[in-house]
Amino acid sequence: MNNDPILPGSTIGCLGGGQLGRMFALAARKMGYRVHTVDPTPDSPTGQISDREYNAAFDDIPTLLEFASGVKVVTYEFENIPVAALDALAPKVLLRPGRDVLYTTQNRRREKEFLRASGFPVAPFRVVNDEAELHAAVAALGCPCVLKTADFGYDGKGQQKILPDMDLSAVWKRHGDRTGVVESWITFAAELSVVVARGHAGPDGESRTQAFPPTVNEHENHILATSVAPAPLAASIAARAQSIATEIAVKLDVVGLLAVEFFLTRTGDLLVNELAPRPHNSGHYSFDACVTSQFEQQLRAVCGLPLGDTRLLSPVLMRNLLGDVWANGTPDWPRLLALPGLRLHLYGKSEPRTGRKMGHYCVLSPTLEQAWEIDAEAQKILRR
Repeated sequence: MNNDPILPGSTIGCLGGGQLGRMFALAARKMGYRVHTVDPTPDSPTGQISDREYNAAFDDIPTLLEFASGVKVVTYEFENIPVAALDALAPKVLLRPGRDVLYTTQNRRREKEFLRASGFPVAPFRVVNDEAELHAAVAALGCPCVLKTADFGYDGKGQQKILPDMDLSAVWKRHGDRTGVVESWITFAAELSVVVARGHAGPDGESRTQAFPPTVNEHENHILATSVAPAPLAASIAARAQSIATEIAVKLDVVGLLAVEFFLTRTGDLLVNELAPRPHNSGHYSFDACVTSQFEQQLRAVCGLPLGDTRLLSPVLMRNLLGDVWANGTPDWPRLLALPGLRLHLYGKSEPRTGRKMGHYCVLSPTLEQAWEIDAEAQKILRR
């Protein structure tokens, strides 16, 4: 396998059939690529846009090898791919990002230990394997703190906040008697994130990186609700977040995208919260508001093409649309689309459910203040 550019007209493979893969596939098709995807569910959001959809579990090695034989490179739209599958694919096809990147970032323990060992700023934490270690960790870190599962955590799943005088035996029982990570509770001034792209090293041995403008994010019930750019932060903080994210991508040897979530403390410190080696919900704004979207940038990076310009063209607010919006029937899309600067993205999911991400919209306006005003009108329409 070499590092020659993978040119338009080639076929790209995507593991995962969700909305992130869908928007990646849209960017790829716009540039003349074909796309094959693997997802257990037929007619997945990515599959609807792909030339071919393989419906198989991610540990179905024979199907994965058939999939790999028909593509030039494989990338991801989520990181929880079994390591055995990655090991089977790696000798057969380019994996970008590579197997070790996913192995590190799909497990909180490995991710946190990598960040700490590499000198990146993280909240104090302890790894726990049993109830006794949980008691010791809580005593060392103090309350409140939070117990998180090591594997398969997203949108707040697998987390328990621990308060003084809680029954730690009951907490451990709910946790499920498996390895976990206890973290100090951070009282933050803001949550922000940076998506950074990194290509493979060129003839001079230097890798190319390009960071997107940071966003400030707000969550509701542990699910991202809104992201705004330009982030209402001091320029020095935004630059520091981009620098840390870029350093992490280089240290991990990412070829593709890396999203880095931060806490900004009330004393102005940045702490790395989580990593995701793929496009990120908080980066959806780039589809409408940047010269190059995060999805096109993922394509450019994994195909060995020059990275695109990440400049922000307009202030923008992105809001997730959850299944809750359908509680009273199909939303009034015509009224919503009549709002100035509003761009609607729906993911092709047939069944709206509470908490399920069904789409998002972006509001582009001359100022963020105006974007928030239009968002307020949009919310009135959606909550009729």
